[in-house]
Amino acid sequence: MNRREILQKTLMTAGAAALLKISEHAAQAAEAANASTWRLHGNYFEACSCETVCPCIFESAPSHGDCNVIYAWTVRTGHYRDVSLDGLNVALAARADGHMQQVKWLAALYIDSKATPDQYAALESIFTGKAGGHPAALASFFERFIGVRQVPISFEGEGKKRSVDIPGVLKATIKAIVGQKGGETTIVGQPLGLAPGEPLVAAKSDEVVLKDYEWNWKFSGRAGGYSPFTYQSA
Repeated sequence: MNRREILQKTLMTAGAAALLKISEHAAQAAEAANASTWRLHGNYFEACSCETVCPCIFESAPSHGDCNVIYAWTVRTGHYRDVSLDGLNVALAARADGHMQQVKWLAALYIDSKATPDQYAALESIFTGKAGGHPAALASFFERFIGVRQVPISFEGEGKKRSVDIPGVLKATIKAIVGQKGGETTIVGQPLGLAPGEPLVAAKSDEVVLKDYEWNWKFSGRAGGYSPFTYQSA
C-alpha cells in the first residue's frame, strides 16, 4: 500500500469515526428530548372552602381567612416519555393559612391505585412539579408535600354534576351554577387558573369531606368548578 492509499484509508477511518460520534450525539439529544416530553389532556375539578366564587383565583384573600381546596384531574389521554397515562386519576388537597400569594401552602398528593410503578413515577414527577409545565407553577406555591399516596380514585361527571371519591379519605361533589337561559356560568381569564386557556364552569359544592393527615374538612355550598385541561412539558 503506497502513501496515498494509506492517507485515503486514514481519512476514511477518521470520517467514519466523526460520523459515528455525530450519530451518537444525535441519539443522546433525541433521548434527552424524549425524556423531558410529556402531555396530559382530560377533565379538571376544583372545590374549596371559600364562598362562591372563590376570591383566591382573582388574587384576593380567602373568604374566611384561609382556604382548604381539592383539585382533581382525570387523564383521558396522556403520556410521559413512552409511558401511557390514559385513564388515570390524580387528586391533590391543599391548605393555605392566608392569602394564597402571600403564604406557603401545605399539600397532599393522591395517585390512582391503577397506576403501574412507571405510571406512578410519571404522575408523581408531573404533579409535584419536578417535570415542569403548569403543575410546576402550582407547586411553587407549596411549602411542602406532607404526603404522596397511591389510592383508589373515582372521578365521575354527568350533566352539570362532578364528583371525586377516595374511599375513607375524600368525598367531594359539586354542581354547576345555572346561568342565563339555563346555560353554564363560566369564568374566563382568571389570574389563578389551573386549566389555562379553558373557561371554568362555576359550581357550588353539595358536599366536601376530607379526613387525612392532620386535616378534617367538611363543608358544603362553597366554591367549585370544572373544565377540560391540557398540560405539557415546557
